[in-house]
Amino acid sequence: MDTKSRNLLDCGKTDLEELCVSLGQPRFRGAQLMQWLYRGADFDEMTNIPEKLRETLKESYVSGRLGIRRKLTSSDGTVKYLFGLGDGNYVESVMMKYKYGYSACISTQAGCKMGCSFCASTQAGFVRNLTSGEMLGQIITAARDSGVRVGHVVMMGIGEPLDNYENVIAFMKAAQSEEGLGISFRNMSLSTCGLADGIIRLAGEGIPVTLCISLHSPFDAQRSEMMPVNRKYPLDKLSDACNIYTLNTGRRITYEYALIDGVNDSDRHAAGLVSLLKGRSCHVNLIPVNKVAGTGYRKASDRRTEAFRQILEKGGINATVRRTLGQDIDAACGQLRREEHSKV
Repeated sequence: MDTKSRNLLDCGKTDLEELCVSLGQPRFRGAQLMQWLYRGADFDEMTNIPEKLRETLKESYVSGRLGIRRKLTSSDGTVKYLFGLGDGNYVESVMMKYKYGYSACISTQAGCKMGCSFCASTQAGFVRNLTSGEMLGQIITAARDSGVRVGHVVMMGIGEPLDNYENVIAFMKAAQSEEGLGISFRNMSLSTCGLADGIIRLAGEGIPVTLCISLHSPFDAQRSEMMPVNRKYPLDKLSDACNIYTLNTGRRITYEYALIDGVNDSDRHAAGLVSLLKGRSCHVNLIPVNKVAGTGYRKASDRRTEAFRQILEKGGINATVRRTLGQDIDAACGQLRREEHSKV
């Protein structure tokens, strides 16, 4: 892909219509073009688009479909993709099957600058933000390859979504639109490590997505060691931002908590979590930490995980243990990387 070429998935319907008019075509060609783009078609497949227009578009634009560099299928049916971007960078995405249908876990950045100690995505460093079209392209390409319709999307892959705010908002609006992917905002989840300013900003957008907070410790000192973002946005500031989000949207917040053996899985941590979240409209998703080379972390035992959950429940905090998918192909939470040579 020529990196100077414009990704047509970054264009809305009006933009595509105006483009077609500027190229001497009737306005309705824009709607036709958009339908093809959201099917993951390349220009040669767009049979109801005049050949001359297709050839013109090829010269300066790309359709947005991503190159699949690697694909691995887990024993549980989860599929992990390594996608190549136009500038030589790579991101990983995951397709998961649930009882309610298919969900795509997408990346929002090439690399990550947040530095969380338990996450593989940050180890190779940060390169750049993804465009809204590159986010859409992950879903469209995976859905076309798998032959399924994606009805849910989670922004939990590589990168911090609120660190790429404008592009993520544009992506969500395009994915929700009927001309786009038709995915309800309520079927979208955005996971953040705790950028409080971004949470407050998101609260004012009127977009009722599910907000997921990567928490992992109820104590500021420990959380600052595990997650450097806590030094700028400690738990009191994060809590205030979450209160604003709940008040503005009426949506329950999910708190993600990776249980690490001997690190944050004690009764004291569970009691601290109860104290932090008591009285909030929330749900805690307990995640047995996944193996990531170089961290030295091990997941808490099943017995310790259940004991931790019971303390939360007795304290009035709704909590469940996340089902782990794709662990055998390093596709589980915290295991995604941006490098082509990463183990897949």
